[in-house]
Amino acid sequence: MPERTWSRTARRVAGSGLGPLAGSILLVLALVCLLPQLFTRQDPYRINADLRLAPPTLAHPFGTDELGRDVFSRVVFGTRLSLGVALLVVASSGLVGTAVGLAAGYGRGRLSELGMRLADVCIAFPALIMAMGIAAFLGPGLVNSMLAVMVIWWPQYARLARGQVLAERVKPYVEAARATGLSAPRILWRHILPNSWVPLLIKATMDLGLALLLTASLSFLGLGARPPTPELGALVTQGREHLLSAWWYSTFPGLVIFLAVFACNLLGDSLRDALDPALGGN
Repeated sequence: MPERTWSRTARRVAGSGLGPLAGSILLVLALVCLLPQLFTRQDPYRINADLRLAPPTLAHPFGTDELGRDVFSRVVFGTRLSLGVALLVVASSGLVGTAVGLAAGYGRGRLSELGMRLADVCIAFPALIMAMGIAAFLGPGLVNSMLAVMVIWWPQYARLARGQVLAERVKPYVEAARATGLSAPRILWRHILPNSWVPLLIKATMDLGLALLLTASLSFLGLGARPPTPELGALVTQGREHLLSAWWYSTFPGLVIFLAVFACNLLGDSLRDALDPALGGN
C-alpha cells in the first residue's frame, strides 16, 4: 500500500467519530504488552498471605487475590499474554486461511475444493462449542486452546479470500497478466492479493478482539491457561469464587477484556468506513 494511501487512511480513521478513541485504547494496551515494567514493579507471582484479598489501595490499585498477589501486576502481564495469544491466533489463522482461499479461488482443483469443503464443515459448527470440543480433546492448556481457536478460525478467512479471488480473477487486468504468461502464484501475489486485502484487514482487526474473547472464554471454562499463569480469562474465573467479598478480583480483568474487544471493533468499523469503496472510502 503506497505511503500516501496509508496517510490518507490514517486521516480518515482519525477523523471518524470513535476512531481516535479506539486507537488510544489500543495504543495503551500495546504499551502494556511491550513495556509492562513501565506500569508495574510488582512480581505477579509473589505471594503475601498477610495481604490476602486486600481491597484496592495506592500500593495495590487493583487489590490482591486469595494468595496476596498483586492483581494489577497480574492484569498487566495477563494483558500482555492474552493479547499476544490473540494476535498469534489471528495472524496464523489469517495466513493459512488466505492461502487456502487464494488457491481455491484461482485454481479450482480437487485439492482446493477439498480444502473449502473442510472449511464448510468447520463453519457449520458454533465457534465456541467446536473450540471447547477441540480444547477438551487436546487437554487443558494455553497452547491447546490457541490451537483450538486456530482450527475454527482459518475457514472464515479462506471463504472471504476465495470470494475476493473469484471476483477479481475475471477482471481485465488479471486476463492481461495471464496473457503475458505470468504464473498463477505471481498473478495471485502481484495482482489479485493487493486488490483483495482490504476486507481481510478489516476482518483481522475485528477478529483480534473476538480471538481475545474466545481464548478468555476457554480459560474461564477451565480449558485454557492454568494457574498460576496470569491470563485475563483465568483471572476472571479465579475471582468469581470471591465475587461478593472481593469484587475487584474479577472486575478489573473483565474490564480490560471489554476495553480491548470494544476498541478492536471500533477500529475495524473505522477502517471499513475509510477503506470500503462502497462507503466512499479508498
